[in-house]
Amino acid sequence: MLQQTACNSSTIALTSIMDLPDDCLFFIFQHLDSCSDRESFGLTCHRCLRIQNLSRRSLQFQCSFTQLDISSLSHSSITINSSHVHRLLTRFQHLHSLSLSGCTHLPDSSLSHLASYGSKLQTLCLDCCFGITDNGLSVVATSCPSLQVISLYRCQITDSGLESLSKSCSVLKDVNLLYCHAISDSGLRALSQRCRQLQAVKISNCKGAAGIGFQGCSSTLAYVEAESCKLDPEGISGIVSGGGIEYLNLSGLIWRKGGTGLGIIGRGFALTLKILNLRMCRTVGDESIVAIAEGCPLLEEWNLALCHEVRIVGWSSIGANCQKLEKLHVNRCRNLCDRGLEALRNGCKQLSILYMNGCVKVTPTAIELFKCYRGDVTIKVEERMCIGPLWSLR
Repeated sequence: MLQQTACNSSTIALTSIMDLPDDCLFFIFQHLDSCSDRESFGLTCHRCLRIQNLSRRSLQFQCSFTQLDISSLSHSSITINSSHVHRLLTRFQHLHSLSLSGCTHLPDSSLSHLASYGSKLQTLCLDCCFGITDNGLSVVATSCPSLQVISLYRCQITDSGLESLSKSCSVLKDVNLLYCHAISDSGLRALSQRCRQLQAVKISNCKGAAGIGFQGCSSTLAYVEAESCKLDPEGISGIVSGGGIEYLNLSGLIWRKGGTGLGIIGRGFALTLKILNLRMCRTVGDESIVAIAEGCPLLEEWNLALCHEVRIVGWSSIGANCQKLEKLHVNRCRNLCDRGLEALRNGCKQLSILYMNGCVKVTPTAIELFKCYRGDVTIKVEERMCIGPLWSLR
């Protein structure tokens, strides 16, 4: 009996987790909750390390940053080169998301390694990769056919790179082109016509684009940032032409031609618009405001801070028509007066927050009356430059 017990003990001792097949080890690894547990798993042995490497779906370099803060680049002491990228892509061969943001000296040649390992990549962030040009973007396009999200903030790319991207990455949904000064409507046209699943495009401070490249865009396009852009009235029409726009940021708008074309927003193509940022659109007047108030019934948040040409007709139209409006920004509007505030008070039944300060024509009495009649509305003196959601499919 003692001999049999000893034999059984020996058999049990020889059984270990390493006798399990790879698919079981993959299953175990995927159910480890903490990063420390996953790292410990990979340190167990070479086989566990291989499983850890093959299971990894996201990679962000140490010098990468998630917030667009250009000053943070000066604090990076690590220079990432092509060799680093190659070694890591060889190690992690099934990535869905890769961020090289902040790798300021990375050359186009470093992206050539995506040809072998980029077929499953869905998200690529190249923010402030100043060495990446159209040549590198062409490599990305041919190597990453499944790409859905790409961020090119401050990259040195032109319309040629966007042409390449649009030809090969037809399932693109989210494209960040903030501060890409060399792009124009030609590149935007390529994206909007070929990438029919496009949902979000950011072109703020791209002063070479007038907006007409969006003409005929897909109805899936719901989010556009075009802050401090030089747009045409036809460009505004192009941005909303798909009919699915929900968020539109035109703050600091600069017109290429005289007049204003913002009224087009309210003329049938922006029925789904929920958030509109017109901060510092100093020339927008009552005619455009009335058209938007009447034509955008789903508006929930509207920023009109520093819109000095909005007068009693505009404010009255907002009060009468914007029945779903929850947040309104009127900071430093020179022509908001007591009567305008009264119109907002008597209308906008869903209003919950009014951002207001520096309105020199509004008297303290009018403010107190507003508070008395609309106790459901909070008046905040702070001024918000950015409103709405932090849109991202990443």
